[in-house]
Amino acid sequence: MGAAWETSRRTVLRGGVALAALAATAGTAFAKPAGRRLPFLLDMVQNNPGEPLFSSRFNDPATLKSYGYDGQVINEFIPPQTAITFDSFDQRIFPAGSEGRAWVEAAAKKIDAHIARAHAAGIAAYIFTDIIVLPKRLVELYGEQILDSKGRISFDRPLTQQIHRLMLSEICARFPGLDGIVVRTGETYVQNVPFHTGNNPITNGAASHLTLLGILRDEMCVRANKRVFYRTWSTGSDKLTSDPDFYRQVTDQVETHEKLVFSIKHTEKDFWRTIPFNRTIGVGKHRQIIEVECQREYEGKGAFPNYVIDGVVNGFEEFRTPSRTGPIGLAEVVDNPIIAGIWTWSRGGGWRGPYLQNELWCDLNTWVIARWTRDTSLGEEGAFTEYATTRLGLRGEQVRRFRRLALLSAAAVLRGHYSVVHPMGRLMWTRDQFLGGSDKDLTSDYAAIVAKGRVEPVLAEKALAARMWDEIVALSGTIPLRDHADRTYLRVSARYGQSWHRVVHHGWEVMLRGYAGDQNGRYDKAAMRYHLARYDAEWQRWQRLAKTEPSCATLYQPYSFGPKGPDGLYNADPDHGIKPATDHYRKLLSS
Repeated sequence: MGAAWETSRRTVLRGGVALAALAATAGTAFAKPAGRRLPFLLDMVQNNPGEPLFSSRFNDPATLKSYGYDGQVINEFIPPQTAITFDSFDQRIFPAGSEGRAWVEAAAKKIDAHIARAHAAGIAAYIFTDIIVLPKRLVELYGEQILDSKGRISFDRPLTQQIHRLMLSEICARFPGLDGIVVRTGETYVQNVPFHTGNNPITNGAASHLTLLGILRDEMCVRANKRVFYRTWSTGSDKLTSDPDFYRQVTDQVETHEKLVFSIKHTEKDFWRTIPFNRTIGVGKHRQIIEVECQREYEGKGAFPNYVIDGVVNGFEEFRTPSRTGPIGLAEVVDNPIIAGIWTWSRGGGWRGPYLQNELWCDLNTWVIARWTRDTSLGEEGAFTEYATTRLGLRGEQVRRFRRLALLSAAAVLRGHYSVVHPMGRLMWTRDQFLGGSDKDLTSDYAAIVAKGRVEPVLAEKALAARMWDEIVALSGTIPLRDHADRTYLRVSARYGQSWHRVVHHGWEVMLRGYAGDQNGRYDKAAMRYHLARYDAEWQRWQRLAKTEPSCATLYQPYSFGPKGPDGLYNADPDHGIKPATDHYRKLLSS
């Protein structure tokens, strides 16, 4: 082996001490909250756009009721305005006997059934609603009056506003039992609605938000007495997502209403680690619910252990520093009276796979945050212990081993998917079922790592993450979960996580060392050959796991995420990713 590789290996062998210290400190809260029962506890299964619906226990409102939930957010990317005829506006849009009208009426019956099931279980029914989504025929008929100069449906046009008022009124008339809607702006998915089109309504900054909020408040909250949860999540330059000053600029101009609640992700951007706690939480005068994703698309999607609720409540490890200046977790803001609840995404987020056969890790995250929401005096660890004892049937040392496994999973994901040594700029280098490489996704980060002389520490960190999974696998064999299927999946998913992190460790050893050689002309070929062989062997081991264990989630693809196909869905990029990148250096080593 080369000298550089030996240095890296010795660093990792010393990692056992660091690992023990990490496990001892993980899970420590900085402030014990006063006990509260937050008013709202909602859950959503976010199905993949354009794909078959998930089969999940969380689709059943009776399950949600048993977990303490009082509301279900139904999200099949068929918003309620796609299930009305718009007859109150223009009967030419969906004329009687047309294919479009038949589709609309069938969609309406599905929403009726969702509302009935939720109410039968004793919880409220809310529909996830993208705005703007309107019938294609409506846009064809009235485009000159509702489109701006860029061809976007615009709230700056008076007719667009009038249409939305009529649309909301027709929704309430068609679905009188609907308890309210959850409104998303910024992203508009129309893969599941063949007769509709749409776009982001925020074309004019704060003015667009204020126009839409005024219409929603008037038509839904005041006139129809139904709830509106207005999401601040958006994409691009919309600052409502995380800028406290902009959030106040918009929301302070909106009169409060008991039925109007703002919904905010607990992170300042998407559901990534290393992204700070959202500074708009607890700001302003309107009530807020906080969004928590329990099947995180950047971190395995439940294919392997990834316990996030300790970090969500108490603050993630990377923010537990003496220099922090604000809240890092929900425990530190929950006493604020405008914090009104939690909205979990028990399943879903992102696109494609991995596809699960078992929901153990989604269930852990969902149940614990739900229990904490209903009694915050428990603390995160108290809620976790209840899950381990009441749901899994563990006792004493078994509970402690299960908690160590859960906390280790969070520490390993931080080091394997992200980095403590080098804060990653390209957090999307891996997401959903895709693994990027040095040929595109990791280029800018690798350039910075090489320039700052951090190659060895970064690779040692990836090796440490893999070592953590060795302990997770060992622990998984000592925890006798009561349910046989969960017990099997605990062990299978731990091995899945071990293979993922080994593939990443050895792949990075090849790619990062190769990239460094590209810059200086000196390649540590001995180390690269060694890790390339280990990389190949681990892929084979991972594939055997999937073939021999029926509960195993589908595997990752060794290619980059994207681009979108003709069907509007994201696919693998066959020209980029960890496989094309390592194959590039395979050719170099064989020449």
